[in-house]
Amino acid sequence: MIFMAIALGCNVGCSVVISQFFGARRYREMKTAVYTTLISSAVLSVGLTVFGLLFSPGMLWALQTPDNIFGDAGVYLKIYIGGFLFLFLYNVTTGIFTSLGDSRTPLYFLIGSSLSNILLDWVFVAWCHWDVAGVAWATFLCQGIACVLAMLTLKSRLRTVVSAEKPKLFSFSMLKRIGRIAIPSVLQQSFISVGNIFIQRLVNGYGSSVIAGYSAAIKVNTFGITCFSTLGNAVSNFTAQNIGAGRNERVKKGFRAGLRMGFVIGVPFFLLCFFGGTFMIRLFMDGEFAEALGTGVQFLRIVSPFYFVVSMKLVADGVLRGAGAMSCFMISTFSDLILRVVLGYVLAVPFQTAGIWMSWPVGWVIGTVLALLFYRQGRWSAPMPDGKS
Repeated sequence: MIFMAIALGCNVGCSVVISQFFGARRYREMKTAVYTTLISSAVLSVGLTVFGLLFSPGMLWALQTPDNIFGDAGVYLKIYIGGFLFLFLYNVTTGIFTSLGDSRTPLYFLIGSSLSNILLDWVFVAWCHWDVAGVAWATFLCQGIACVLAMLTLKSRLRTVVSAEKPKLFSFSMLKRIGRIAIPSVLQQSFISVGNIFIQRLVNGYGSSVIAGYSAAIKVNTFGITCFSTLGNAVSNFTAQNIGAGRNERVKKGFRAGLRMGFVIGVPFFLLCFFGGTFMIRLFMDGEFAEALGTGVQFLRIVSPFYFVVSMKLVADGVLRGAGAMSCFMISTFSDLILRVVLGYVLAVPFQTAGIWMSWPVGWVIGTVLALLFYRQGRWSAPMPDGKS
């Protein structure tokens, strides 16, 4: 989750800057931003891969991973980290496509990668009997192929964008500009993951059955939150493009459209998770384990009524991020995170696992209030800074 957070943060950082240049039709700077992003992302991902391979046992130990799943967790983590270069560049590339106004191409790659991942999971586990390693290798291969195809497609797409001057392959000033957006986004994503690690460590103390139920519920929850996050990223790119084009009045329209879409997405997720929690948890569990099943259902019933709240937060965050108002963006995000972690440990004392789950809605509500207040202050309307690479 931490490695993914860094990749997604870089995705957001580059897409906002590229969207601004694309909206302003400054294609030379736009291409320079693309090349700078890809080169710096490759270097960063290699460094993180080396770090992850060296310290993955220590990270699992720090999480208090139970002995009966420590071995499998270690195998999965090392293979997954080994393919992080592909995962990182794939995520950054999809962000570039979206910033250029093309959300279909990343969708096609995602569909192809996901379906092939499912197929290879079945082949490697059911036929080859590779167990956990088979699942990890399936992810490795599918992400690798998707990354290569996405990079080749992006190279072809950039050739069709004509600029008056030849762009630079790498620019430190452009890297600095991207970093002003990317670093807060990475910190946001990473702190969320660090917070989830603290929560996971707390959950691990209740035994493997609770871990299983929580893991299944988190998969369901992440599916919904990912949809809201993707919507927020779309609003972010929309905001950046329109600010770059000097059409700030469209930002409010995009915000209202994002809220409506968030509500439309939130309704089915709420109904499925709150009333069909048992069915949803069983999609990710094999066998009848009453404690694990009850844990997962309890989590979904506590957090799912607040999906409408978190959708508003992520849409407002998208506007703030697209306008470069990163201090406001980070305040709303960190408030949510800190409250979730602190209250998780505090409420676990009297309410056990239910207290941990209760901390999520509280953090979401406070973070949403702050994000909406920052949006209403109109800081998103700041003009695009003028600068050359």
